[in-house]
Amino acid sequence: MADAIRWPARLALRAERDAGGATRVQARHDGPLRLLKTLYPEGEAIAHAVLVHPPGGLVGGDRLDIELDVQPGAHLLVTTPAATRFYRSTAGEATQAVRARVGTGARLEWLPQETLAYPGCLAHNEVRLGLAPGASLFATEVLGLGLPAAGQPFDAGRLLQHLEIEGLWLDRGRLDAADRALLDGPCGLAGRRVLGTLVYAQTEALPDAEALLADSRALPALAPLSGVTHLASPAGALLLARVAGDDIETVTLALRQLRVLWRERLWALPACAPRIWAT
Repeated sequence: MADAIRWPARLALRAERDAGGATRVQARHDGPLRLLKTLYPEGEAIAHAVLVHPPGGLVGGDRLDIELDVQPGAHLLVTTPAATRFYRSTAGEATQAVRARVGTGARLEWLPQETLAYPGCLAHNEVRLGLAPGASLFATEVLGLGLPAAGQPFDAGRLLQHLEIEGLWLDRGRLDAADRALLDGPCGLAGRRVLGTLVYAQTEALPDAEALLADSRALPALAPLSGVTHLASPAGALLLARVAGDDIETVTLALRQLRVLWRERLWALPACAPRIWAT
């Protein structure tokens, strides 16, 4: 019997650049998923949108759909005030699906707080991003498996992770608690239970990529189990960083330091952490 959707929620954001160069955000929602507020700590050209899901997590059968439409020339940063939690499931799979289109010359920063996969969850976490010519984006994901600090290891459940940037990158993998070779083996997570990913993508070639990679690898916050890679194709260029660690804070710090470096070097923009991260 097919799993029923218990509590669907949808949110669509449209970011447009007005005649004065400001990015304005319009939102439509259905169900318990909202745009909490839009802030402009960097000036009106860059909109910081804070999304909130009041129930606080997903259980089996729940589905969250987020659509982001960044119009030409706009700059939208999207984050959340708290972690996304996939709770233990007794009624099928829980899904969060993000779709984004970034228009010509536009910029998107998809920077949610961490995702927590509780023991016994059945989860599907999917992000699909598309870039028009001249567009660029940052996307990050910090995934914690289980609740080790609470004595709840990830000893049951599974999570399907899907990150796709059309024409540039596809990363799809299933993390299953029964797959001990993946979770504990030297070619897998080697016993680490936090995995962080930071991606930067643009539709043009990336100059001086090797120098940026060298500076990235020299950052002191990068954990021992980490890697930074540059990929190029006729569709554009991509920087990818992966960090595995034992706790959320260490992995998050490493990715945020990398983002600061990349943002300054690639967009000539100073560091500006979303205000909600400090609350």
